[in-house]
Amino acid sequence: MSTPSGADRERALQVLTTAKKRLEFLTANDWSLLIDKGRLTNAKRGETLLRQGEQIDHILFLISGTATVQVYATKVAHIAAGEICGEMAFLESGATSATVTAEQDVKALAIEATALSDLFELFPHLASRFYRSLAVALSRRLRDQLAVKPALQK
Repeated sequence: MSTPSGADRERALQVLTTAKKRLEFLTANDWSLLIDKGRLTNAKRGETLLRQGEQIDHILFLISGTATVQVYATKVAHIAAGEICGEMAFLESGATSATVTAEQDVKALAIEATALSDLFELFPHLASRFYRSLAVALSRRLRDQLAVKPALQK
């Protein structure tokens, strides 16, 4: 893992501020602060980014590539550049609820929970926007899952 700099930093900022399913209430300045605290990590196609049931100390934002989200070996979602994973474990300070596997080569920004806590203490408005964005993102994922369920029952 490495700290983003130069072109990687600019690419991460561009993706995270414009992705369709981004944390929408965060500003470009918020993202700059988050990127500065993060580390870039890579995963090859087929590699596991997060394993269900494991304790983690970070969240991940995909910068490029796509990944599959599985719960007990059942695919429940796909995530792409600009999206977050590991957020439920972060919120609950618990174990991951799903396994996330790279469908394509993935570059991701990993931000440790302690770094987030430090930023939120220094910048309470960032914390407010982050948690609001996360709540909306989780609500949309739940709605997506509820929309799929009736279709499966037919």
